[in-house]
Amino acid sequence: MSTIYVDRVFADHHRRRSLYSGDLHALSPSQGAAGLCSLARELSEEAFAPLDPRIAQEHTSVEDYVGILKELKPRFIHHHAAKELIGRMLSEVGCDLDKTYFDVPRLRTMAHGDYLRAGLALQFHPHRDTWFSAPHQQLNWWLPVYDIESENSMAFHPRYFDMPVRNSSADYDYEEWNRTGRKQASQIVNKETREQPRPLEPLDVSSEIRVVTPVGGVLIFSAAQLHATVPNTTEHTRFSIDFRTVNIDDLVSGEGARNVDARCTGTTMRDYVRASDLEPIPAELVAKYDRPRSRAA
Repeated sequence: MSTIYVDRVFADHHRRRSLYSGDLHALSPSQGAAGLCSLARELSEEAFAPLDPRIAQEHTSVEDYVGILKELKPRFIHHHAAKELIGRMLSEVGCDLDKTYFDVPRLRTMAHGDYLRAGLALQFHPHRDTWFSAPHQQLNWWLPVYDIESENSMAFHPRYFDMPVRNSSADYDYEEWNRTGRKQASQIVNKETREQPRPLEPLDVSSEIRVVTPVGGVLIFSAAQLHATVPNTTEHTRFSIDFRTVNIDDLVSGEGARNVDARCTGTTMRDYVRASDLEPIPAELVAKYDRPRSRAA
């Protein structure tokens, strides 16, 4: 059984244990989180000016819209203030910045209706991030940039947290994705053509959970949690931010969520930097988790 903790004060190691067991944690906006969302709004409003980013799709061709996202998203990812704000928000919730590593923050968009669901605005089917070569120590941090509703949020399927799902993760290799799939994102407009891990059996989604937080509110969940993008049936494009963290003590000890069904190869661990000084995870530790396709069982 999974529990949703709202603003529950935990020591970081206790919160990680809880998340590894399938719980969800929702936190009210902190100064760092609010600042990160403010930065995303500032860059988005500048990119779509004079249009409101939330309704820009109604006045912009899909091709032009993709062109804007192609410039906007990397600008946010590489903005110096984004990394500083992530460090601040991690510190505010009790993470040890010398032991916590994060990957780049991504600005996500989900248009309403059938306007754009592929490439740079991919609508994700039910999946675990661990199917995409994420370590089982990974925690996902998700923040809405503008107000959201249940109809443009995320759906979680916690009943599957400890239940294997037949899936295509054995066909996924992260190094190959970096060489080919990631680079194709801005060229895909009408239909997603890249092969990505997905369920290979019907899922019972009747017990899905949707968590709606205020702007800058943080939703934290395990990379092993089965989740999906909710089809946006509102009248506004959803803008959100996500990034991921790992704790080096857990990487060393091997403590994390249980692997029930991931069979992918490669590892995302080279993408992480230490929150205190932006140093990468030591290469010897990355090698412990890397599973090259040539050696895959």
